[in-house]
Amino acid sequence: MNRRRTPSPSPPSPGSPRSRRLPSWLPLDPYILALLATVALAALLPASGTTADVAGGASTGAVALLFFLYGARLSTREAVDGLKSWRLHLTVLACTFLIFPVLGLAARGLVPLVLTPELYNGLLFLCLVPSTIQSSIAFTSIARGNVPAAICAGSFSSIAGIVVTPLLAALLLGGGATGFSPDSLLRIVAQLLLPFVAGQLLRRWVGGFLTRHRALLGRVDRGSILLVVYTAFSQGMVAGIWHRVTPGRLGALFAVEVVLLAAMLAISWYGSRRLGFGRADRVAIQFAGSKKSLAAGLPMASVLFGAHASLAVLPLMLFHMLQLVVCAVIAKHRADQHLPDEPPVEPQGSDLRPKSVASEPKGRVGVERESARRPRGTRG
Repeated sequence: MNRRRTPSPSPPSPGSPRSRRLPSWLPLDPYILALLATVALAALLPASGTTADVAGGASTGAVALLFFLYGARLSTREAVDGLKSWRLHLTVLACTFLIFPVLGLAARGLVPLVLTPELYNGLLFLCLVPSTIQSSIAFTSIARGNVPAAICAGSFSSIAGIVVTPLLAALLLGGGATGFSPDSLLRIVAQLLLPFVAGQLLRRWVGGFLTRHRALLGRVDRGSILLVVYTAFSQGMVAGIWHRVTPGRLGALFAVEVVLLAAMLAISWYGSRRLGFGRADRVAIQFAGSKKSLAAGLPMASVLFGAHASLAVLPLMLFHMLQLVVCAVIAKHRADQHLPDEPPVEPQGSDLRPKSVASEPKGRVGVERESARRPRGTRG
């Protein structure tokens, strides 16, 4: 008997070396500690004068380098292959650029009783940022979900965010975001989109080098983001923006973001079930559709908001820390739960007939059908 099994994503098991790159539950990620230390450094020793000019120039270069590396790392062939799961990717994009902004607009009613206008602008900007890639893949792997789909969904969201996020910011924030202007869109093109396109064009020559030095370039990524954080928070300290934020307002912002994350986790999980996705795809949709990218959001905020970027990125940084802790717990729960009674979704275009029948020789199927039509009690 020729048995064929339905192909399904095969992420590493929780006990494999690959899955141990992220712990099953991480109360404090080392990178979060580095971010907090960078904010503290900017509060104690903010860059000003000539130092601020140098830091600003270095930050601009770091942003361009980040998006060049994003473009050079993204395999065009993998992106095209990923379009086969177009329903899943459209669902993630809808969560990221439709449902999130709607919830952000609904939070406008919290101003000024709960949130200040500046914090609300940061919260709304958070809702416009694309999804993250690295943590979505890691948590999807831990939860035994569709890892290839998570890779493609995160990549498509990042690409779309280069164009969609600035356009949504111009539409929804407009003049309400101090420092935001139509010229910011041109700076987005110059500092983000052009380096990304250049990376794609040069991938043929630099792709192998980037693959061989993946660990080193990961440190470059994170170091660049820390430089952007230091520059943004230094500008806020010099301008005296931080005196407008009280501990009570920070606590209120944290509570609002807890509700926002819980809403998106529920919508992405139960909504994808209503749409008919299998468990593996639902895991990918939940982790890719409920997250926001700090790596993409911080450079965009520095370009869009200028000296006011520190308050604009504060909600994003807080949400980043929150989503890491909460999603780590959920990923561990999904892995333990395992849900064996939910089969994975068949790839589109595949044979939807039962494999036990489709793979049987035609003669045997005919014999079984003939046996089923015989009256009970008779023998062949």
